[in-house]
Amino acid sequence: MPAPAIKICGVTTAETLEVLIAERVDHVGFNFIAKSPRYLNPEQAARLGAHAAGRINRVGLFLDAEDASIGEAIAAAGLDAVQLHGEETPERAAQVRDRFGLPVWKALPVASNEDVASAAAYVGAVDLVLFDAKTPKGTLPGGMGVTFDWSLLTAWKAPCAWGLAGGLNPANVAEAARITGAPLVDAASGVETALGVKDAAKIAAFCAAVRSL
Repeated sequence: MPAPAIKICGVTTAETLEVLIAERVDHVGFNFIAKSPRYLNPEQAARLGAHAAGRINRVGLFLDAEDASIGEAIAAAGLDAVQLHGEETPERAAQVRDRFGLPVWKALPVASNEDVASAAAYVGAVDLVLFDAKTPKGTLPGGMGVTFDWSLLTAWKAPCAWGLAGGLNPANVAEAARITGAPLVDAASGVETALGVKDAAKIAAFCAAVRSL
């Protein structure tokens, strides 16, 4: 199979952004979830967004955000896509897409076959479904280094674009991609040395592992 596209999420510095561009990463994730250690305020987002413009696809992460907050982030960072990471329904996702005219990605937490099956409701409402690991109640919905049983995805007949997230790192991403056939893989904590601190060597190793397929 062709090597999956790569997204590195939670980038907070221009130095890390340059690493992603040098490694030919397809998508960078800018985090607009206020309680995340990878959160970007509008000023930071504007600087990084301008730095990335025309060089890498900019995806903004949001958690049950209102239109005003999403619009502010889109304007600041020049986002190319919106990723919804909360309890947003298919109707809300479609509303965001119509309101802002950008591709919408929906992250879905997975711990069971029923969780995978829930993706069907979003077909036609979003442009990409991102299967992520379900995290414990009261914690952040992603970026926690938690994986899920990838075999849950082997029977899923992908009716839309999709990707795989949840605890992916240089050591396990190739296996995860082989088991699932994921056309996109997404890493955050798996390429960090500390919470929110990206590591250039780990990013390079992650990309090499993906492209070894």
